Amino acid sequence: MNHSKQPAWLDNAVFYEIYPQSFYDTNADGIGDFQGIIDKLDYIADLGCNAIWLNPCFASPFGDAGYDVSDYYTAAPRYGTNADLKRLFDAVHKRDMHLLLDLVPGHTSVEHKWFQESMKAEKNEYTDRYVWTDSVWEEPQGMGCLRGISARDGSCAINFFSNQPALNYGFYNPRRPWQQSMDDEGPKATLAELKNIMRFWLQMGCDGFRVDMAGSLVKHDEDGKGTIKLWQNIRDFLDKEFPDAAMVSEWGEPDKSLAGGFHMDFLLHFGSSHYNALFRCNKPYFSKTGEGSAREFIAKYKENLQKTNGRGLMCIPSGNHDMDRLSRKLDTDEMKIAFAFLLSMPGAPFIYYGDEIGMRYVENLTSVEGGYNRTGSRSPMQWDKSVNAGFSDAPAEKLYIPLDSAADRPDAASQLADESSLRSEVRRLISLRLQNKALQSHAEIAFVQEGYPLVYTRKCDTQQITVILNPAAKEAVVENVSGKLLYTVGGEVTLKNGKCVIGGCSAGFVEN
Repeated sequence: MNHSKQPAWLDNAVFYEIYPQSFYDTNADGIGDFQGIIDKLDYIADLGCNAIWLNPCFASPFGDAGYDVSDYYTAAPRYGTNADLKRLFDAVHKRDMHLLLDLVPGHTSVEHKWFQESMKAEKNEYTDRYVWTDSVWEEPQGMGCLRGISARDGSCAINFFSNQPALNYGFYNPRRPWQQSMDDEGPKATLAELKNIMRFWLQMGCDGFRVDMAGSLVKHDEDGKGTIKLWQNIRDFLDKEFPDAAMVSEWGEPDKSLAGGFHMDFLLHFGSSHYNALFRCNKPYFSKTGEGSAREFIAKYKENLQKTNGRGLMCIPSGNHDMDRLSRKLDTDEMKIAFAFLLSMPGAPFIYYGDEIGMRYVENLTSVEGGYNRTGSRSPMQWDKSVNAGFSDAPAEKLYIPLDSAADRPDAASQLADESSLRSEVRRLISLRLQNKALQSHAEIAFVQEGYPLVYTRKCDTQQITVILNPAAKEAVVENVSGKLLYTVGGEVTLKNGKCVIGGCSAGFVEN
């Protein structure tokens, strides 16, 4: 196994995820743009976030919100030019922040010129760039496919939507004549091209990549061995040419992704992490009812911790563009305790734009650009109380996705001015994390109590902090806690005679 050294800036990184379409529109076309992100960098820096994950911003027909790329080397014109994107990198670096681009290596759009060439009956350099069967009557098992779409005889595997043909990185155990091995010319050419794409943007100034569906590249790869090997190959290339490039995987199996040379993996809403039990189920752990459970999540977390043996980072996001908003199940007070958890766990925290002000899931929207039920979590950022919540000067009907129309919708300007707001609390919690090494990415964690309240210690070589989280509405007593009360959230928290009395829906941080 090869484990590259982690870029130092990840030690205390706090990420802000920007969905560019919905962030800030500066040219009144109803869609966010690069200049809009540049204009709002000070807002992100003020919150305390020092790193950005930018959702896909390459040329695309936007059948899946940009996860269907038609040209990996060109910024989507709706956001600006490559020069504008470079200006964004420069503006980020000027503030001592970092930016990860979202890389989609597993598939392209059907409109990509590679796919247009690969559909041709005559053999050419793109014939084997995608996963095709030899006959239009044979479909690739276990995968959807496109067929009857061109003169080429064969069916093309798809990864997700039918506008996303799967790129060919080979099969771990080829069983049919059309299944190429990882060492065949087609898969090798695809991998070389992926490195070229990464090289292009890293040379321009991006700081690394969040990789979409990172575990899905090599096909019929049950234990992930082929895909791990492929990413190790990429890691070797990065170590030689871009040793400071950070890599975050959407994989959900940290033992595999970290072995592949990624620095971070997400514990996500899919797979077996039990992440949803915390925030997004009928009885979330962080609800005041006190009827939820974090036990299965913690058990899975510990299991992953053991498998990864302290290497790399497991990241827990507040949400992302594929999940319901936090506020769909939690109220403001509950979200404050949820953020006390998110911002005091190991790994780099990720805050989805608008979660820091408790933006709502907008119900009953028609799907926009492949969003379907996810569309309600992608509505425009609510900046202030002006027209279109300060997102855009376009007429309302031109907005990328309709705004939350509620009269009491939260907005950033109001919360900036209110010390008791969710955003002010999130800002203080990020500051607490950045000022205390024991709360940062690499410090150890030990769970002391797993019901209500949830109690864990974070420890580094110079400091130990006990975190006590009581989402339930009723007061609780925690034994064997002593030290200095560093910070509290919510109600009253007192330390006396080795005991902590903690109010309902409250959190306490105790330096031991």
